[in-house]
Amino acid sequence: MKFDIRYANHPDDSKFYDTEELREKYLKEVIFIPDSIELVYSHQDRIIAGGAMPVEGALTLGTTKELKTAYFLERRELGFINIGGDGYVVLDGQKYDVCHKEGMYVGMGTKEIAFYSVDKANPAKFYINSAPAHATYPTVLINKERARKVHLGDESNMNKRVINQFVHPAVCKSCQLTMGMTELCDGSGWNTMPCHTHERRMEVYMYFDLGPNDVVFHLMGTKDETRHIVMRNEQLVISPSWSIHSGVGTKNYTFIWGMCGENQEFDDMDHIPMTELK
Repeated sequence: MKFDIRYANHPDDSKFYDTEELREKYLKEVIFIPDSIELVYSHQDRIIAGGAMPVEGALTLGTTKELKTAYFLERRELGFINIGGDGYVVLDGQKYDVCHKEGMYVGMGTKEIAFYSVDKANPAKFYINSAPAHATYPTVLINKERARKVHLGDESNMNKRVINQFVHPAVCKSCQLTMGMTELCDGSGWNTMPCHTHERRMEVYMYFDLGPNDVVFHLMGTKDETRHIVMRNEQLVISPSWSIHSGVGTKNYTFIWGMCGENQEFDDMDHIPMTELK
C-alpha cells in the first residue's frame, strides 16, 4: 500500500502556483495500479482517497505509520465504489459482491478489509474515500438501485446529469463522509456550473469514463482568482473548502465526489454568480 501525503495550504498561496505546482499540490494522476493500493492522505479535513486494483489475489487495507492505529478503520469510516469489473470484498470474514458501479459504506471498527476481483482479465477497481469517525454505523452494500438519484441540468446548458448519492443521509448513516457518483448525459460537459463553494466541507473529485484523447478542465481557486487543472481518465483532484470545484470535458464523463467536514447537507452551498467569476 502506497501513501501520498498532501498538506493543506492558504488560498492566497495558490494564486502563485504555476501549472506544475497546482498539479503537485492537488492532483493524483495514477490511482489504479495492478495489485496495488494507491492512496492520498490530505490534510484538508484528513480525507484519504485512492484506488485498489486486485488482479492476482487479495489486496488488504491495513494501517500505516501515518495513522498510528492498530487497523485502518479503528478511528475512521470508509466508502468505496467499484468502477471496474465485478469484484467482492471480505469485511471481518463476511463476503460482499460488488459489481460495476456499485459501492459500500463501511463503518468504524471493521478490522479486516480485503478486496478481490472476480476475473483478473477484467479486474475490479475500487475507488476509496475515508474520513475520521466518532461513532460506528452499520456497513451497507449500495447498488445503483439503492442509491438516491437526483436529476439536474438540461441540454441547452450542456449540464444534464444524474447524481447517484451513495453515502448520504437518505441512503445510510455515516459520521461525516458523503459520497456519490455523477453521470453526465450525452452532449453535456459541464458539472456544477454555476459553481459554488462550501466553507464547511472539502471535496475530492475523481473523473472517469473518458477516452484516451479526452480531458476534463477542472476549475479551482477563489472566485476572483480561478485556476484550472487538465485531468484525464481515472485521476483525482483535491478541492479545499475555500475553492470552487467545477469542470467541463471534451465529452460526457462520470465522476465520483466525496466530502467530509462540518455537515452532510448536500444542498448547503455558497453559490457564486457567474458575473463574479474572474
